[in-house]
Amino acid sequence: MMPASCLTLTHEVYERARKHLFPGDGLEAAAILVCSRVAGNRTRLLAHDIVLVPHSQCQRHADFLKWPGVAVEAAIDKAEPTGDSLILLHSHPGGFFGFSQLDDSSDQEVIPCLHHAIETLHGSAIMVPTGAILGRIYSKAMECHIIDVVTMAHHDLNFWWADGQFAKRPMAFTAESRDELGRLSACVVGVSGTGSIVAEQLARLGFGQIILVDFDRVEQKNLNRILNSTESDAGLNVLKVDSMRRAIDSYRGADVALPVPENIISRTAVIKACQADVLFSCVDSQEGRQIVDLIAAFFLLPAFDVGVTIPTRSGKKGLSIFDVCARVDYVWPGAPMLYERGVYTQQGIRGEYLKRTDAAQYKSQLDEGYIPGANEEAPSVISLNMRAAADAVLEFIARAYPFRHDGNSGHARRKLSLAATAEDFFGEEYFPSHPFHFLGKGAQEPLLGIPALSTETTE
Repeated sequence: MMPASCLTLTHEVYERARKHLFPGDGLEAAAILVCSRVAGNRTRLLAHDIVLVPHSQCQRHADFLKWPGVAVEAAIDKAEPTGDSLILLHSHPGGFFGFSQLDDSSDQEVIPCLHHAIETLHGSAIMVPTGAILGRIYSKAMECHIIDVVTMAHHDLNFWWADGQFAKRPMAFTAESRDELGRLSACVVGVSGTGSIVAEQLARLGFGQIILVDFDRVEQKNLNRILNSTESDAGLNVLKVDSMRRAIDSYRGADVALPVPENIISRTAVIKACQADVLFSCVDSQEGRQIVDLIAAFFLLPAFDVGVTIPTRSGKKGLSIFDVCARVDYVWPGAPMLYERGVYTQQGIRGEYLKRTDAAQYKSQLDEGYIPGANEEAPSVISLNMRAAADAVLEFIARAYPFRHDGNSGHARRKLSLAATAEDFFGEEYFPSHPFHFLGKGAQEPLLGIPALSTETTE
């Protein structure tokens, strides 16, 4: 069953919480998570900040904790300006993965005070020594709902399920991993050459929901590289997302594929995409990659970006292939973003804007595609796309169900050169990194900090 509610923590907030809650003395400790929210129907809280309750101000025991109201007031001061939710978090050093009667009584006393200060969802959570977290949220009427899953993305992807399932992480490529994927949602942005292949893999791996974002339609020139596209699709100018949905419906049944026939640079597409648990960026535009980058950062989503290119060179014998390249980047919230990795640039984004708004002037600029410099309407690149798309999905599997001998920390980027028969890997330390001040800020307006995506502009 797909989870209706989720609490996601940044790695920084998670590590600060874990170190504070388990100082090594075997006594309970407390902290308060400051959480933004996600747009749309799914309840997702994003813990982007934390208030640590000083140990010296608490009455701490192995199975009992009393902490001062001044800590709650400090958290309210942080959350009130933006209407954030607060989650009261404390440790269970004994390992009990549940809420005690004392926890229930405490919530009945404190949560109404939070509702009085900030009219939104608030809740409580516990962390056990393994690092697993169990949370719950309360409506203003004090109706209590357990949060289905708590997540945190770092070098590995962490999922802590409220029902205790998959506490021992499934092994990669097994039926058990497929069972867990059935609870997760993936968003594929760009359902064309690489995107259709990524979507096909995700569907057959067992994802419970696959959100397909692409505004484009199937054309004759696409048939040599878009999986499941047909002559009929091209003749009828069928949307690429509808072509892919038809295929997924045929072997997974209805309601797995959710088509979003929109440009990712639209409010509707952004709100649909942020409902997912993981993002796959398969776009061929720098603008599209920028939006995916921002969605991942604002909504704390792990993102996998895939790109392919075939550089050429001119010589006495004419144009020839210089290299055949594929690249996969994995970005966890707080890691160097795609922008910092040079995957897109402001100059490139301006060029694409110019192409849309002033085609005549753009003709003087270099038009890039699969094969720069070659006028290929329908390049025969499905083999390269297959390799790159498989690498992207395998990278996800390695993060969710680790199997590498040397771990995942050195694999932020994978670069493949088929011409040189070389494959290189780069860790996050290879890229410059700067704090992103909107990390985990969720659906605050304007959406993604872009005025064109604000509610007012859309209306």
